[in-house]
Amino acid sequence: MHTTYNVVITGKLAAGADKTAAINAFGALFKLSPEKSQSVFNKAPVAVKSNTDKTTAEKFYRAISKTGLECRVVDATAGDTPAVSQGQKDTPASSPAAPAATTDNDTPVTFKGFSYKIEGRPDYSFLTVEIPANETLKVEASAMATMDTHLVMKTKLKGGFGRFLTGESLFLNEFSAANGAAEIGIAPGTPGDLVHQHLDGQTLFLQNSAFVAATMDVNLDTKWQGMLKGFFSGESFFLIRASGKGDLWFNSYGAIIEIDVEDDYVVDTSNIVAFTEGLEYEITKVGGYKSLFLSGEGFVCRFKGKGKVWIQTRNAQAFTSWAHFFRPVKSKK
Repeated sequence: MHTTYNVVITGKLAAGADKTAAINAFGALFKLSPEKSQSVFNKAPVAVKSNTDKTTAEKFYRAISKTGLECRVVDATAGDTPAVSQGQKDTPASSPAAPAATTDNDTPVTFKGFSYKIEGRPDYSFLTVEIPANETLKVEASAMATMDTHLVMKTKLKGGFGRFLTGESLFLNEFSAANGAAEIGIAPGTPGDLVHQHLDGQTLFLQNSAFVAATMDVNLDTKWQGMLKGFFSGESFFLIRASGKGDLWFNSYGAIIEIDVEDDYVVDTSNIVAFTEGLEYEITKVGGYKSLFLSGEGFVCRFKGKGKVWIQTRNAQAFTSWAHFFRPVKSKK
């Protein structure tokens, strides 16, 4: 089941916040009169955004938190948190919001890391990251599209020969916000989706072209798949290993679908974008050798265990095979 989230105002203030200023800032954010915003605050806990995706919930969470009002995000699929009143969509302006449930099943969601937004999904995703003052973001070489003028860029050799063998550039660009917060716009090389994950000690393995950007405490190195797995997968012998604590963004060719693996799951090797550490995997045939050479399916990856796999909805090899038929051919004289 797809997880959705509710953004809830708790009726409390952030530490050191002025109540009047916070309520007025909240009203300005949602284009409410001071009286209306005071009324919404008095009815807290209130769900001001319901049954939304993670990216939208994070956007509202960060915006409301900046006003000085305390808010939280709850897993809407875990509890019975009611939505705002019927007909109310992006703001609480059209009608009073219903109180949010406070059952034991409500799962608070805390967003950490840098503020960001992803536009153009899933076809041509474009990432904008706000880098806080005196912080640094590392970005795949040649992916920067726009940036504030006071960002400072340094190019560094990362990953050595192992990174070279993944097919990635030997270099990463580091962008530092030296004189106050700054924004950077990042355009991945392939047309497709883009996903954010906040690592808190977890490890993700990415296919060789998936990495886009990460904060400095995310460690990037390479994992040797082994000669057999690398050769028969048709992919690189190496994977990118991302670990540590911080923000990680990766992209795909086509849209990205996140799959919860509970026991066994089979994915074509060319459709794998990333997977979590702890999942065992092996490269096998779909059927017999006749199917291998004639079906067009090739080898698949069989995952076992409990974790997550991110797949892409398009296969670059399949696309090039399809496009090959339309290539211009010179006639022989």
